[in-house]
Amino acid sequence: RLVQSGGGLVHTGGSLRLSCAGSGFAFDDYATGWFRRVSADKTEGLSCISSSGAVTYYFEATKGRLSASTDNANNTMYLQMNNLKPEDTANYYCAAINGPCWHCSRDGCYSDGSREVWARGTLVTVSS
Repeated sequence: RLVQSGGGLVHTGGSLRLSCAGSGFAFDDYATGWFRRVSADKTEGLSCISSSGAVTYYFEATKGRLSASTDNANNTMYLQMNNLKPEDTANYYCAAINGPCWHCSRDGCYSDGSREVWARGTLVTVSS
């Protein structure tokens, strides 16, 4: 499973770091990703780190403000978010997949059907 921490309230321009600790599986064998749910029917993919360490940021609007990383020795993943904006307000989720990274676009994210593990998520609120 994945246990997430680090969300909360921050002012515009502020920073937050989300953490996600995994247990019951090894990060070495999984790609790890960060997502956010912006509405009841829309989840955006933010980043993915493949099992080989390649990092993908899915959207230009967030790419320069986010930094994803993993500590495979401690089965923990992180998302550093800087210069936060009110439109970044959302529930944020970490996930891991026992296969290649998800394919994400404006229409959503898709996997190849490999086993996935998802955290329960944490709310990030950015006040203006």
